[in-house]
Amino acid sequence: MKIESITLHVVSMPLKKPFVTHLQTVKDREGIIVEVRDSDGICGLGEGVAFSTPWYTEETVNTSYHMLKDVLIPLLNSKPFHHPEEIGKRFEAVRGNAMAKAALEMALWDLYARQQGDPLWNMIGGTRKEVLAGAVVGAGSVAGMVTQAEDLVKEGYQRIKLKISPGADVEIVKELRSHFPNLSLLADANSAYSLEDTPQLQALDEFGLEMIEQPLGIDDLVDHSLLQKEITTPICLDESIVTPHDMKSAIHLNSCGVVNIKLGRVGGYTSALEIYRLCRENGIKVWCGGMIEFGVSRAHNLTLSTLEGFSIPGDISSSSKYWEEDIITYPIVVRNGVVERLEGSGIGVELNRKRLSAVTQFKESFPSHEKHV
Repeated sequence: MKIESITLHVVSMPLKKPFVTHLQTVKDREGIIVEVRDSDGICGLGEGVAFSTPWYTEETVNTSYHMLKDVLIPLLNSKPFHHPEEIGKRFEAVRGNAMAKAALEMALWDLYARQQGDPLWNMIGGTRKEVLAGAVVGAGSVAGMVTQAEDLVKEGYQRIKLKISPGADVEIVKELRSHFPNLSLLADANSAYSLEDTPQLQALDEFGLEMIEQPLGIDDLVDHSLLQKEITTPICLDESIVTPHDMKSAIHLNSCGVVNIKLGRVGGYTSALEIYRLCRENGIKVWCGGMIEFGVSRAHNLTLSTLEGFSIPGDISSSSKYWEEDIITYPIVVRNGVVERLEGSGIGVELNRKRLSAVTQFKESFPSHEKHV
């Protein structure tokens, strides 16, 4: 692959409404847009999805930028490569920093597909023409969460994820289930519970939740295995699954029945595709989670979700759910609970340069030291 330059854009946009969890309230979303340009002017796009502070994982926008500039881009330039998978493997020499790795690796996959004139979904084996869409109801009052859910159901979303925490769980789920007896509901705990809370989590079993996501520690597999034996609701692991080795361990321990695969959390496509394969081989359901993304990452999520195993609606909401105006030329839109796959080459979206410029706080370009062939 012939890389001419890499450009990093640090962007910030206000959300239309604050996104609330028990861990953090997000009013403005920072992120990093990565452009990788080849010698023919073809541009691949990636997005760094770390938050401004380390409330979801230990990474932040600032640490990701440092890793991209000072470690990963020099490592990319260290020797020639022919396929983005090689970079995914090369980055394994760097510990952690999955979101920084993913931002650059995703851009390389997009570039590679555009160079071939092929949709990226086709190159990774995607077959779904339509992707099932879900959305998230942030934490708040019970009445407010019901109103949020009603609005989302009117927009056609087929699955609603509720943010819960100790003391703000059973009443919320009970009320939502009474309003929507047939809707696919899941609860996301963002590691708010411990094994001592098992009775409280058992109380959720009667409401027919599709899953409860990451109820225990972010780096735990053992306690989740113990909890799964005590509840009938399937456990979905999110933060606990970062590498394929994590996935193998979870399978061995029977820690979950579902995995939320986020490209940013697992370091990009190379790792995500291996985790997906392991899940398929072991009967574990998968779906694609969201990170309050801009349009670039949203398009990558849509690409990943075209794989046949992504049968659970993912967090692929319309661009308009979070943004007055996204940074891509044509927003991603959910219609009747689905999003049509994008048929253009690569991830199928282009940057809205005017909008990108308006929300960019800082940008920096790095020339390639070698013309890779």
